Amino acid sequence: MYFRNKNILLGVTGGVAAYKSAEVIRLFKKQGADVRVIMTESAKEFITPLTLQAVSGNEIHDSLLDTKAESAMGHIELAKWADIILIAPCTAETIAKITHGRADSLMGAVLLASNADIFIAPAMNMNMWLDDSTQNNYKTLLKRGITFIGPAEGEQACGDIGPGRMEEPDKIINLISSSFNSGPLANKTITVTAGPTREQLDPVRFISNNSSGKMGYSIAEAAIEAGAIVNLISGPVALNANSKINLIKVNSANEMQESVMDCMKTSDIFIGCAAVSDFKSSDISDTKIKKEDISKIDIQLEKNEDILANVASKYKSAYVVGFAAETSDVVNNAKKKLISKNLDMIVSNDVSDKAIGFDADENEVNIITKNESIFLKRDKKIRIAREILNFMSLKIN
Repeated sequence: MYFRNKNILLGVTGGVAAYKSAEVIRLFKKQGADVRVIMTESAKEFITPLTLQAVSGNEIHDSLLDTKAESAMGHIELAKWADIILIAPCTAETIAKITHGRADSLMGAVLLASNADIFIAPAMNMNMWLDDSTQNNYKTLLKRGITFIGPAEGEQACGDIGPGRMEEPDKIINLISSSFNSGPLANKTITVTAGPTREQLDPVRFISNNSSGKMGYSIAEAAIEAGAIVNLISGPVALNANSKINLIKVNSANEMQESVMDCMKTSDIFIGCAAVSDFKSSDISDTKIKKEDISKIDIQLEKNEDILANVASKYKSAYVVGFAAETSDVVNNAKKKLISKNLDMIVSNDVSDKAIGFDADENEVNIITKNESIFLKRDKKIRIAREILNFMSLKIN
């Protein structure tokens, strides 16, 4: 499930290899991606929109001047939605249009408006690929940061033998996934905490909080994408982690502290995203406290260890990031926490806003260091996580 939480926009252009697009979609979806498709008019001559709609499970996009879509700025929304754009197959004509920034089609407009990673899988006659015009366009797009997958060599539909075949779908998927293994956090080991902790009062009751763990799990997922080795120390949540993550499940703050300190022996970065219980009961009953046996109960509380401060104090060579879930004066309270705990960076958000608070799928945050502060506007938590790690990677590399 490497592409879980990834939005893939597949562009299909007019070539015999368009039949392979259905298999590309199937493989992306098998690995957890959400796939949407843009088709050119000529692509429909080789494979039907209904086929790609059935395989992707999403409506096909094919017109820049779709009044229904344009009422919501359709091409801009598609551009923002995509994490990865793949054009497969990509004809010589489409390569030429991309090189010259043509926006007279939906595909061209989306490419100009998107900040997504762009991959191109060319497919054309060998002489068209080797022509100076195509080769110049190819070199220009490489300089702009676009990644080419192929073309492969072999027998072509016209009978010629040489470079120009579209790469096979499995190789395309593997090459795109492997490109993320050399990300900005490659060779770094990151320990992340997520979710709530539980402090038992008796065998069935506990003190906890409303953290769902979604932000911490998104941080861990984004760290894997960025090439890191990831330890995720999680309190009890109803979430599944990427199989590439070293998941360590805990319940109490003490258990989380022990696991964190053990993982930090080999970690370069610590990101404390968990909502750790500040207090625990001084006296845990061995048996269930029966309500009919008492009319009033007094719970004596004592402070838990401050995991974040302990990591910053003991592992001074590590880059330490905290999270501040605030309900008022969000930025100033976070700055105080940054200084008092001697952190390198802190991320704050307003949990009083239910749209971005506990258990929400979206967030908006402030990233704060000793010298600067930036605001990330509301977006899906996985995208916020990627932005946080991108910012952090600039500080440590």
